[in-house]
Amino acid sequence: MSYRQDLSLLKDRKFSLLLAARTVSVFGASCAPVALAFGVLELPGATATTLSVVLAANTAPMVAFMLFGGVIGDRFPRQRVMMTGELMNAVSCLALSAMLFTHWAPLPALALASAVGGIGLAVFWPALIGVVPEVVPAHQLQSANGLLGLGMNSARIGGMVAGGTMVTLIGAGWALATSGLLFAAAGFLIAALGRRTTMAARPKPQTVLKELRDGWHEFHSRQWLWVVVAQFSVLVMAMQAAHGVLGPVVAKHELGGAKAWSAILVAQAVGMLAGAVIAMRVRPKRPILVATLMMFAVALPSLSLGVNAPLWIAVAAGFAMGVCFNIFGVLWNTTMQREIPAESLSRVSSYDALGSLMFGPLGMLAAGPVSEAVGARHALLGCAAIVSMATLAALTSPAVRNLRARPAEDPQPLVPATSAA
Repeated sequence: MSYRQDLSLLKDRKFSLLLAARTVSVFGASCAPVALAFGVLELPGATATTLSVVLAANTAPMVAFMLFGGVIGDRFPRQRVMMTGELMNAVSCLALSAMLFTHWAPLPALALASAVGGIGLAVFWPALIGVVPEVVPAHQLQSANGLLGLGMNSARIGGMVAGGTMVTLIGAGWALATSGLLFAAAGFLIAALGRRTTMAARPKPQTVLKELRDGWHEFHSRQWLWVVVAQFSVLVMAMQAAHGVLGPVVAKHELGGAKAWSAILVAQAVGMLAGAVIAMRVRPKRPILVATLMMFAVALPSLSLGVNAPLWIAVAAGFAMGVCFNIFGVLWNTTMQREIPAESLSRVSSYDALGSLMFGPLGMLAAGPVSEAVGARHALLGCAAIVSMATLAALTSPAVRNLRARPAEDPQPLVPATSAA
């Protein structure tokens, strides 16, 4: 296949609708955080604690409902589930914008509106992983994931710029309202996909607990899957500490401030665009091995800042991380979509998301005290070491090293696979 054949997917109406929906949604999602932060802090009597409560009200329900989102994604048509998630995000943003406009913004109401968005994401995300194989043929799954990554990362860059610009020029309320309308537009684009047509009928639904147990069996019976998720639970914890707290601290005190940190983040975003393009062409025989090796690059920005490297090296490290991170994402999603039975894919992806993200808040909480105790640079070196050790540990798994790519023309597996160990 060539890039021209990859791009031929854009002629497919359903895939084009999905790509447009994801691009519009991510653009809105990237505008919202800047608008929410500045909008809440500008409310009368608001403090950093107010913002923390609002953000926690979004994150906690997302984590709590993620597994149930997987059950919903496997039980009901995934297009409708995704549309519901997008509309919940729209309601959340529009409600928050209305509170900013009216200055009637009691903390419980802010938290409730934020929680609706968190639940919407928990509903949406597991269904997204499962819907791609329903929209594109098996031999184009990797190309589809690459194009989706390209669109989403382009929208992420544009959304961050647009969010800051709108907050400055027209206010946070209008920026949040724009995000809400973009989420609604994405929901209607997903609705236009119609009912799924390429997958066999799903089994008759069982109880929620039974479906969760079945999803857990599909998850833990594949060693390559749970090992990499365990790796990511540690890796994301280190990333949250490095990118959420320690990196900005070093940039502020030693690299000239926000401009330097922005340069590193922009380099990462551009790297992710390049990674999406490269990932469409990469066809490794052992995709999980290659994907896992890519994760050594996550340590590079922390390492460069930790050893007091010049800014241009930190920027280059950020670019390399972005490239490798998106290659990982495309290979990972494609492998899951080919290896996991279609009727279980949303539940398995919900266990993936929950396991990968569950320690992230701990990294954020620990970063400040550790930085004060040993210094931000030493803490960043610790983060780089944690990322490297977690990746090395994952590579000790025979299943991670030896899982071979399923031929694209093979049908979805119909029975649970056993562990490769």
